[in-house]
Amino acid sequence: MDMDGASSVVLQALTQATSQDTAVLKPAEEQLRQWETQPGFYSVLLNIFNNHMLDVNVRWLAVLYFKNGIDRYWRRVAPHALSEEEKTSLRAGLITNFNEPVNQIATQIAVLIAKVARLDCPRQWPELIPILLESVKGQDGLRQHRALLTFYHVTKTLASKRLAQDRRLFQDLASGIYSFACSLWSHHTDCFLQQICARDEAAALGSLERSLLSLKVLRKLTVFGFQEPQQNVEVMGFLNAVFERLRQFLECSRQVGPNSSCREKLEKIIILYTKALLDFLEYHPCAFIPLIQRSLEFAVSYLFTPAGEGVTFERFTVQCMNLIKLIVKNDAYKPSKNIDAVEETGGDSWKYSLRPCAEVLFLDIFHNYNQTLIPGLLDMVQNLQGPTNVEDSAQLLMKDSVYNAVGLAAYELFDNVDFDQWFKNQLLGELQVSHHRYKLIRRRVIWLIGQWISVKFKSELRPLLYEVILSLMQDPDLVVRIETATTLKLTVDDFEFRTEQFLPYLESIFGLLFQLLQQVTECDTKMQVLHVISCVIERVNMQIRPYVGCLVQYLPLLWKQSEEHNMLRCAILTTLIHLVQGLGAECKNLYPFLLPVIQLSTDVSQPPHVYLLEDGLELWLVTLENSPAITPELLRIFQNMSALLELSSENLRTCFQIVNAYLYLSATDFLQNYAESLCRSFCNLLKDITNEGQGQVLKVVEIALKVSPILGAHMFQPLLPAVLRGIVAGERYPVVMSTYLGIIGRILLQNSSFFSSLLTQMASECSQKMEQLLASVIEMWVDRMDNITQPERRKLSSLALLSLLPSDNSVIQDKFCGIINISVEALHDVMTEDPETGTFKDCMLMSQFEEPKLSDDEEPPTEQDKRKKVLALEDPVHSVSLQQFVYEKLKAQQAMMGDQGFGVLMETVDTELVRQLQEFLQGL
Repeated sequence: MDMDGASSVVLQALTQATSQDTAVLKPAEEQLRQWETQPGFYSVLLNIFNNHMLDVNVRWLAVLYFKNGIDRYWRRVAPHALSEEEKTSLRAGLITNFNEPVNQIATQIAVLIAKVARLDCPRQWPELIPILLESVKGQDGLRQHRALLTFYHVTKTLASKRLAQDRRLFQDLASGIYSFACSLWSHHTDCFLQQICARDEAAALGSLERSLLSLKVLRKLTVFGFQEPQQNVEVMGFLNAVFERLRQFLECSRQVGPNSSCREKLEKIIILYTKALLDFLEYHPCAFIPLIQRSLEFAVSYLFTPAGEGVTFERFTVQCMNLIKLIVKNDAYKPSKNIDAVEETGGDSWKYSLRPCAEVLFLDIFHNYNQTLIPGLLDMVQNLQGPTNVEDSAQLLMKDSVYNAVGLAAYELFDNVDFDQWFKNQLLGELQVSHHRYKLIRRRVIWLIGQWISVKFKSELRPLLYEVILSLMQDPDLVVRIETATTLKLTVDDFEFRTEQFLPYLESIFGLLFQLLQQVTECDTKMQVLHVISCVIERVNMQIRPYVGCLVQYLPLLWKQSEEHNMLRCAILTTLIHLVQGLGAECKNLYPFLLPVIQLSTDVSQPPHVYLLEDGLELWLVTLENSPAITPELLRIFQNMSALLELSSENLRTCFQIVNAYLYLSATDFLQNYAESLCRSFCNLLKDITNEGQGQVLKVVEIALKVSPILGAHMFQPLLPAVLRGIVAGERYPVVMSTYLGIIGRILLQNSSFFSSLLTQMASECSQKMEQLLASVIEMWVDRMDNITQPERRKLSSLALLSLLPSDNSVIQDKFCGIINISVEALHDVMTEDPETGTFKDCMLMSQFEEPKLSDDEEPPTEQDKRKKVLALEDPVHSVSLQQFVYEKLKAQQAMMGDQGFGVLMETVDTELVRQLQEFLQGL
């Protein structure tokens, strides 16, 4: 690229690429994309973003294109890689000056320098660090800040490299610059403290920014720059100084007040100091041992003594708790006799909220020192027996805290607390104190019961608990009612839940839950109550039908009101899923509301689909499974499916299940309307999909052939040549091969004329004789029979190949031995011997459809289950005796060939196979 002429055209393209007019924007982006691989393009970009006279947006875009180019073309092995000459020039240009006036652009330039450093420093760019250090020492405030910003991003990037050689290089760098980094941090920190004491906030803010950046550098060097940091005096000196610096900054935060311009950065640097301690503890627990006592004393002082009053803020408090927690839990500090720690937390969410963090800290301490702490907690419980004076606030709060501890530590206390007796003798009485000031204890007690319900709570006490729940669901305190609903969910979720125990209370409790849903106004609380309702519906299933009328009428209104609250809509979808399952075929009465909800939730052109899609697909599926018949509206929703299949997302399996459900519901209507578009989607999917996904696509085709052999083969005809080719080629993936054979087996058995036309078509395309192709198919079928693990498919294979008999075709007679081999294998799979008569019968034969008798714990069959059963009665796999079919086909072949010819044919079969065959056919 000619540098002189290129600058103006690149500048013009960048200017157009910042336009809001797509007609101008798109061509400019395309032109810039084409220039990405042109020599000299990045040199032009460097000149443009270094020119402070140009428009900020244009310079910003130039930096972004440069940064993206580093990712794509800087490595030597990359396609269209930059030349070494241009890279040398670019490296020099990037560190010529550090005077970028725009903060956002300065940050982006620092990031792209760090990207280059990750690839080239120190070997190809040894001058980078010395130039940065020299610039950081300068007196010019802007240059000093920009150099320090770049120094931080370079250090951060180099510290993140994990190969052993790269780590050694970073350790060499750290040992060489650590003293300088410490003095830099100390200097800027002292400047800030002096300026803030002099009430010069403008100067203090600049020093604070530099102190923050130098601390960020020092944190990376300290944590990742030394293999044995405890042996480095400066490292340990810095870490010991952290506690004093933290005290100074916390005191500053008290002095400056909440509205100071320094306040936000002060809190950032305080948190950064705590992160330095936490990171060092995580990566160097042994080196941290000398700091343990000071860390605990510091954290406890600010958490639990007056020292923290007026200076701490929530995130700092959380970090102090984290520091105590990580010291307590650290495996490096545990005696070997300790039991392995059991995680009580769900991911990292506890780190960011004060109360959950305090509770997790309690649990970790309690778990590690339970032998010491359990007696003390039990004594506290004993001392709090009986109702507490409602006027004694301190005692009420103490009881609340102790009960909270007993609930949190339920599993730890399993052997020490007789919860059933405590429930009957103490907790029931607490719940009957109706004074409004006692609501704190009523809330805590019902929560406590919920914590113990799956730990230790006798089944025979459940009815008494349901009485309590029924009473508390009418408590004047809304929070008590909400907490009671949550405990109800835990109760019905428990594996010892018995529907028959709950049914006498179902109508009343469900009605009160519905009232609660209407009364609460917060979106999160409505979601919480909806989840309880969903759980109850799921557990009692069809028993809910008499009581859902009000809920069914209310949900459309709630859906409309929640238009701006997608997470609440997700909860509504979950409730609808369980409601449809509970209503069964009666769900058709919900269609006026249900189908538009499914339509919106699964339409990828609608923004809410990002939140609603997964639950919307599940609702679509259960609606189809429970629908008694197809309707035009239900059929019309399938228009959403093509776009869903194009997404190829994690929801693909559910999409296939939906397609299958339509096939079971009304194959003819469905295939006539959508087979063509579905076939196109499947063809596109099969070009780029995993073997497992390929099996799922082919399973749909197999089901289509099963429910409608003629129409299914016709509609999915474009996919079938690939299936036949896969069989002949010997598809290696067993699941796919098994499905291939299932598809061709269906066609051969139930649509033989189509099978012949398919063979003819394939033979023509491959320039083979049809007989030769048939021989290859049968040969591979026999060879890969072991790939088929499902007994139904194994029997289908046998029936399909036997359907070729009787035949005078030489190819089929040549493969007769293989056909008999498969048939005998299938007979072994499906024939069971009657111990009384000694005769064999086909265990896959199904008698006339009857409604099964269900136990209380069994779910009733869905409408789709019934459709599958009816379909199975017509399926040759379940309606044709394999034993009889083998016998009749062999008899027909014998009749065609005559006894002598048939005898010669049977001699091609292994004698042991013949013996087994005769044993199965005895008595026919």
